[in-house]
Amino acid sequence: MFRILSAAALSLATAPVLAAPVSFDGAWKTQKFSLFSSNSYGFNGASVSVASDGAVSLAYRALDASFRDATSARWSWQVSEGVPPTDLRRKGGDDRNLALYFVFVPAAQEDSLKGASVRRLLTNDAARVLVYVWGGAHKRGAVLDSPYLGSRGKTVVLRGSGTGSASETVNLSRDFANAFGGPATALVGVAVSGDSDDTDSRIRASISGLQIN
Repeated sequence: MFRILSAAALSLATAPVLAAPVSFDGAWKTQKFSLFSSNSYGFNGASVSVASDGAVSLAYRALDASFRDATSARWSWQVSEGVPPTDLRRKGGDDRNLALYFVFVPAAQEDSLKGASVRRLLTNDAARVLVYVWGGAHKRGAVLDSPYLGSRGKTVVLRGSGTGSASETVNLSRDFANAFGGPATALVGVAVSGDSDDTDSRIRASISGLQIN
């Protein structure tokens, strides 16, 4: 009996952890950066559509504690209209079709920042943000300094400027270590953005099937 129980325990310990879906529902809140313009987001549970006409904003969702130690993520995205190639390192000139943000904070600050706005999180000195991007005039895999987040954020280019559809799988732990030089802190939220204000162009795009493990 002991051998049977031990084998069962070992099997459970080594079984792969299934990815948890993140719904695109009413829990997402829009953060404007201008009083006069904003993107339009269409949340339908499985996906979010993004329409941007010479505008920029982001939509943010806090994650519960079950995601704090996540090591990977995957999703699909599609762009039917997008912005021209830009330099994603240039403040005021870094338009991109889509960006997916993963926001991390030290475990010691989780409780004090629970329920905090995305603006407060992105300006917190201890926060670290991985921004996966479709857009820009850069090669896939380029890791760039964020022109707005400073040492708190890194842009990871997954697709250059253009249209089409693709599926992505990212290693959050590895990318965090490469970007910030240490083990990942607690994952507390995700955000979606489209950015077309600098080039006064149009974006029609969507993200679906977001899962975090």
